[in-house]
Formats: sequence, structure tokens, C-alpha cells
Amino acid sequence: MKKDIILAGVGGQGILSIAAVIGYAALEEGMYLKQSEVHGMSQRGGDVMSNLRISHEEIASDLIPFGKADLIIAVEPLESLRYLPYLSNEGWLISASKPLENIPNYPEIEVVLDAIRGIPHHIILDADVMAKDAGSAKASNIVVLGAASLFLGMEFSKLEAAVNYIFNGKGEDIVNLNLRALRAGKEFVDHNQE
Repeated sequence: MKKDIILAGVGGQGILSIAAVIGYAALEEGMYLKQSEVHGMSQRGGDVMSNLRISHEEIASDLIPFGKADLIIAVEPLESLRYLPYLSNEGWLISASKPLENIPNYPEIEVVLDAIRGIPHHIILDADVMAKDAGSAKASNIVVLGAASLFLGMEFSKLEAAVNYIFNGKGEDIVNLNLRALRAGKEFVDHNQE
């Protein structure tokens, strides 16, 4: 099994936490892992993206070629569109619906969401509301990860264990909050996928 994943968002939205959870889970499954990150002007609300490649076979490069990504996981809808050239014809785009309007000419959100809806394989979810319901809006990135979990090709329990490991240093309450967020994203897709 091999998965090439683009993670996209804006600085401070938790892209690197998503990468850490997937990476830990992949290593626990005995997979190889390569990752490349571009931080841009992340401290000023700039774009952040990561190439994440996981496989049971050795991986030569950490960069994903155009048209080869199996999955784009985006916590910001406009940023998801930036990386469409990487998505394969059979690939899935999973995106949060709420914009982070970090530029003065941010397009109308319905235009952005309509563009995402034009992708054959897509899921759009209101991760902010779901994260608040789980306990904190700060966990919206983990909600999006939960929605993407069905397309990662690994056991969900491995992702739960990874969330426990990654957030363990922040205390049991934060671990449980992120586990609820992860499960909320998965349940959304379980109940809404066509």
C-alpha cells in the first residue's frame, strides 16, 4: 500500500500536527515515511503545505509529482484549490468549509466551495462547528483528519493511538478532546459519503 498526501492550510491551523499523527500511525504500521514541508510566511497567516508519502515499500523521493497525490487534506478551502494540480484523477479532496480570509481579495466562499464541489471525489465539512462540539475549535484540524481517515489505508485505531501519543504531553483532557474530534470527522464521512 502506498499513499501520497498533500496537507494544505494556513500557518497556525495545525497542518504539522496532522502530519505528525499520520506519520506516527504509519510508522506503527511498519510503513516507510517521507515528508517535505513548506512553511511560507506561516507566522503571518501564509500558506503551509506538506508532502507526506507513506508506503510499505521504500520511498525514493519526499516530493509528490503533479497528478499523483491520492489525497489532499485541507484545513482551509482556498488552500485546497492551490494544490489541485497534484491530485490524481482518482484522488480525494477533503476540506474544511470555513475560510481563513488572510488576503484582502479572498474570493467569495461559495465560489471556492463550488470549485471544490466540481472535484469528482471531495468531502467538505464544517470542521469548526464539529470541533467546538467536541470541546474546542482548535481541534478542527483533527476533525478534518478524522474525515480523511477512511482514505488513508490504515486502521483507525492506529490513528487514535497516534493522537494519544502526539498529544499526551498536554494532558488527558487534550488527548480526549482530540480523540473526540478525530471520531467526529470519521463519523461525518461514515454518515454522509455518497
